[in-house]
Amino acid sequence: MIGGSGVVSRIGSSVEDRRLGRSLSGFFGALGGTGARPAAQAGRDLRLDFFRGLALVFIFVDHVGNAMTLFTVQSFAFCDAAEIFVFISGYVAGLVYFGALERRGALIAVALVYRRVWQLYVANIFVFVIYAALVAYVFAAAGDPAYTSEAGLDVFVSHPAPSIAQMLLLRFQPHFFDILPLYVVLLACFPLALFLMRRHPLLPLAVSIGLYLAARRFGWSIDLYPGNDEWYFDPFDWQLIFVLGAVAWRIRSLGRSLVPDGRWLRIAAAVFVALCAVIAMTHSFHAHPKLHWVPVLVPSAPWHTDVDKSALSLLRLVNFIALAYVASWAVRRDAAFLSSRAARAVLLCGQNSLHVFCAGILLSTVASFILAAIAHPLWMQLLVTAAGVAIMMGTAWLITWYKRTGRSLSARPAPALAE
Repeated sequence: MIGGSGVVSRIGSSVEDRRLGRSLSGFFGALGGTGARPAAQAGRDLRLDFFRGLALVFIFVDHVGNAMTLFTVQSFAFCDAAEIFVFISGYVAGLVYFGALERRGALIAVALVYRRVWQLYVANIFVFVIYAALVAYVFAAAGDPAYTSEAGLDVFVSHPAPSIAQMLLLRFQPHFFDILPLYVVLLACFPLALFLMRRHPLLPLAVSIGLYLAARRFGWSIDLYPGNDEWYFDPFDWQLIFVLGAVAWRIRSLGRSLVPDGRWLRIAAAVFVALCAVIAMTHSFHAHPKLHWVPVLVPSAPWHTDVDKSALSLLRLVNFIALAYVASWAVRRDAAFLSSRAARAVLLCGQNSLHVFCAGILLSTVASFILAAIAHPLWMQLLVTAAGVAIMMGTAWLITWYKRTGRSLSARPAPALAE
């Protein structure tokens, strides 16, 4: 998927995938208790794969933007799948690269980080080329400039050369192209967090919180091309979620918990999550044309500032931490559903996150064009969304099959040449 078979092979065999394939030491345990019996502590924590895969599905559904969004995280919380994805990415980065730092030294660890940065950067360019081609084709066929405008490519159509140059600098981000550039920047700066983490597990988190507070106080941001637009996911703010994930792994690897566990804390977190869910749900349902009759709770709240996604508002951050903490004990590590056939498709998406995410960007574009071109009653929205999710899961299964086939072939002895 990413830049031809050679790049797919390199990404498929990346350090992240190999390291994750061995052992994951309790993603949710880092937030206070693993919730699993001792026998379940060894081996891969499937919750990590499951929730990352679920986040990718939710991101696709939210990008398509129809009635199905009523069933994603954003309708039941002040945060959404983006926080889940970035947090787990930080957790995995800590797992993979801190281990490399300890075993193989700083030079190798930094080299591995920047190899992954390069893979993400190439993926962003490759998917952009296909995305631009799709939009250009639809624009040529329909002759409607609204397609390019909604896709964020109107400037690209009128000024292609500077747009491409700015895209290579990550300063041109059309619709759907905001998470991957964020991930590139966060991972490129991650070696600093690694070195701080080696000094003390909580030191990178302290620096990250200071940067977050300074960015909110002074309004730090990065400009986009063209005009005075800014990055939708402000790296100065969103780095906190990423670093929080990495520190959560490090604390867990030391046999401790980032958040203390206790009965009253569990009750308080659950009540807070439930309250946020009820308030967010009423706003989400009320905004739907056919559910406008749903009464809105807390209608006078300054919604745009309290739940600001771009700057990762404090309410979003606290809601996400509480939600993850509740999940740490509500979903056991040895939960039976994680081993079910139904969950396997979601697990495979989480295990092949880059490929599936890139596929989701393109599928979101196609789905949006389809729903914009034809009448889309509820059954059509459901059909298009389900088809996109099925293709994403099929992509994950295909990539997994390629990996297994490649490993089995490489393990076989080379056939003898005929004399």
